[in-house]
Amino acid sequence: MSNFGVIVVDKPEGPTSHKVVSIVRRGTRVRKVGHAGTLDPRASGVLVLCLGPATRLSEYLSSSIKSYEARIRFGESTETYDAEGETTSSAGEVPTEVQIESALEMFRGEIQQVPPPYSAIKLHGKKAYELAREGKPVKLDPRAVTVYELTKLEYEPPELSVRVECSAGTYIRSLAHDLGQALSTGAHLSALRRLRAGPFGLEDAVRLEELEEAMRRGEWQILVRPASEALPDLPIVTLEEAELERIRNGLRIPSKDGATGMARALDPGGDLVAILVSAENGQEWQPRKVFIS
Repeated sequence: MSNFGVIVVDKPEGPTSHKVVSIVRRGTRVRKVGHAGTLDPRASGVLVLCLGPATRLSEYLSSSIKSYEARIRFGESTETYDAEGETTSSAGEVPTEVQIESALEMFRGEIQQVPPPYSAIKLHGKKAYELAREGKPVKLDPRAVTVYELTKLEYEPPELSVRVECSAGTYIRSLAHDLGQALSTGAHLSALRRLRAGPFGLEDAVRLEELEEAMRRGEWQILVRPASEALPDLPIVTLEEAELERIRNGLRIPSKDGATGMARALDPGGDLVAILVSAENGQEWQPRKVFIS
């Protein structure tokens, strides 16, 4: 089904993630479209859009590992932790390459990170950026995130290019700000490109302008990737007709080889019909999300 799957967009700098969703909803006339992980307007790169019933997969995709290429500018801190915000401090100096290499080690592995005050995190019933814009104090609690890779690519003072692979919920803006604080020079994020989100990379993505052209021609369906590709790490359970009917009705099915964790249930044609979870007895699959009626 063309309205059940994902479209991987190479988002340009400028539009919000929500704007891209609106463009696709209007151009495809698919009522339900959502994204699996926000990109800031100034950021570019992989934005995974879920269409139709596949919007129910976004919780899994949003929690997947992300990869980025980021540019960090030393010498100035800003209120938003990126180039959009007003300068809050200016050091007039930049760190050496040796100092940077030493400081980067502090931000690898599991770390405690405070999200930026200009973020969409809810605080007292309002988004943090709304409170910040009103001039109200924003105090967000640190949270545990994991930085699997933090590699220096190039340093041309005052800008450092790095590659980051991290867990969901990691703010690259906070990483840039905190690195500047650790080096006592201040820093902010000057550019960000998402290289990968879960199983999807830039090699899977279509440029937004190409997608818009395909929608104008009525040929966007060829850009929809099967929903079954969204969670490649989950094992596959291919259903027979009788099992398909049980899953459709929310009933368990026996597992031939034992059931552990989660799995993708596919129909005989290879289409995703459900996400399964192992039952407590370890011998049956219980449907968690069913995509057919």
